[in-house]
Amino acid sequence: MSSSLSTRLKYVSLGVLVVQTTSLVLTMRYSRTLKEDGPRYLASSAVVSAELLKILACTLLVFREHSKYVRALNQVLKEEIVNKPMETMKLAVPAGIYTLQNNLLYVALSNLDAATYQVTYQLKILTTALFSVTMLGKRLGCNQWLSLLILMAGVALVQWPAESADASQQTSLSAGFQFVGLMAVLTACFSSGFAGVYFEKILKETKQSVWVRNIQLGLFGFVFGLIGMLMYDGQRVRESGMFQGYNKITFTVVVLQALGGLVIAAVIKYADNILKGFATSLSIIMSTLISYFLLEDFNPTSLRETQP
Repeated sequence: MSSSLSTRLKYVSLGVLVVQTTSLVLTMRYSRTLKEDGPRYLASSAVVSAELLKILACTLLVFREHSKYVRALNQVLKEEIVNKPMETMKLAVPAGIYTLQNNLLYVALSNLDAATYQVTYQLKILTTALFSVTMLGKRLGCNQWLSLLILMAGVALVQWPAESADASQQTSLSAGFQFVGLMAVLTACFSSGFAGVYFEKILKETKQSVWVRNIQLGLFGFVFGLIGMLMYDGQRVRESGMFQGYNKITFTVVVLQALGGLVIAAVIKYADNILKGFATSLSIIMSTLISYFLLEDFNPTSLRETQP
């Protein structure tokens, strides 16, 4: 591959990541707060649907990599998945954690505004760095640790209580929901850091295709998600079906969530973690601006304004 083509793919993948991350947060938030006459769609059902869509997409990519021959596709899947059960079982750990994380994100976005969620969720950068040091033996320089500390300070300021005499009653009424959302996103941060580093460790230890690994990950994610859906929403599924409350917005959320796994793989392949972090930061800015100007569910305040 020529350097110019590689550079073009790098920036295209980063651009798609910015759009995908921003779109997913805002669309998911909108879908969970939209008032409708019928029942709201099940978050557990959306997670299962996204995993299934990701498996299908990765299968098509593997099919394309092997000159679009069905026999070659079957041979690759059999050799890499069926004939190597221990290698496949390694993906059960991150798959289970990712399934939990995806459900937690729905809880968080149902109780937090999009901008606060997006900034708080960036704590996953810190947890990823900590797990990288402990699990992969990476070393971070002083500037890198300083950047992480600045990030922590920024997150703390975002969570600074913003009460005023006029809004104290409203804040009190919503404090419980905000606490639930905050706990959900913090748990998702730790699960994201551990699962991401664990998956990176697996990828570096083997020479399997990233798409094959995503198929393995998706299979376990689908199974775990299906079990979770039946355990927590089984009664509602039996009464109204798995796809109750689905509409165009819901399908958009499912597609964007499935696309996320593919985009991250492309970014890792063509770019690097520094540029990936830049893309994520840019998505925060975009989410904040859209949340403030269009959704009108985020009102930034200064520390001076938080005093009673």
